[in-house]
Amino acid sequence: MDSVDQGLVHALQLDGRAPFSQIAKVLEVSEQTVARRYRKLRSTGAIRVVGGADGARLGYTSWTIRLRTTPDAALALGTALAGRADTFYVHLLSGGTEISCFTQARLEAGEASLLDRLPRTGKVLGLSAHSLLHGFVIPGGWAGLAVLDEERAAQLRFAARPEDQVTADAADHALLEALAADGRTDCAELATATGWSESTVRRRLDHLRRSGALLIQLEFDPRALGYRAQARLWMSVRPSGLVAVAETLATHPEVSFVGVTTGATNLMAEVICRDNADLYRYLTERVSSLEAIQTMETGPVMRTLKRIGPPG
Repeated sequence: MDSVDQGLVHALQLDGRAPFSQIAKVLEVSEQTVARRYRKLRSTGAIRVVGGADGARLGYTSWTIRLRTTPDAALALGTALAGRADTFYVHLLSGGTEISCFTQARLEAGEASLLDRLPRTGKVLGLSAHSLLHGFVIPGGWAGLAVLDEERAAQLRFAARPEDQVTADAADHALLEALAADGRTDCAELATATGWSESTVRRRLDHLRRSGALLIQLEFDPRALGYRAQARLWMSVRPSGLVAVAETLATHPEVSFVGVTTGATNLMAEVICRDNADLYRYLTERVSSLEAIQTMETGPVMRTLKRIGPPG
């Protein structure tokens, strides 16, 4: 990608619904250029803007799941998981015999969830589920996409107000569903999808985004952007150093996600590197210097079946 493409990708990371006219002004190119570059990047699968609910703001608990399967079942099971509305970041790992994904559930409300069904699924050889207690950085905020200086980034960055009361309910389902398919769907189309007026759509959309209940996020394919090595890390960290290690990892440009979890390991991260040599250097030079890390497992991402929005 050239500098315009890179600037456009960073702009959409800062605000996935920013008007092309605003992005064009910041990048100092024409609006037509921005629209054309966006269509090209989206059509090739390099990027996509999607809307997703922040489950923590709506009473859900997030879980990270690891599955070991027979080699012949991994792809079919992973594809089935990717087709569910309650899964995110579904990856095939470790030669195609392991699946890793996230899910959300309100177990205390007696809600049926993926966690109820997986133990009864055939050809699953092993399963572990860990509750995500706190996230320090999420994929949508990956520093590897940042190319704009702070002055230009500040003109585009969307600011939520998480302290606002969240009032998302069943009436918002059609709105959220439309945005999950395309986070840049215009208000006229959203009005058709919901049966609301355009003014109501704008008001509800602004409320859900400002409250933090709705996240408009940039999905990206690391390989299409020149990053060919991706891995998930599961670490056991000395409790007294857990937060410090998580905060340190969150500053590394290679890290797209890091969160504290329950379970035998208490810290999970996802890293994106240029190639395996870069990944090797990162693990042996950057991660190895963090003395509070006691053990670490690495699962190379072989294939991504789903990120945030529905596959397509």
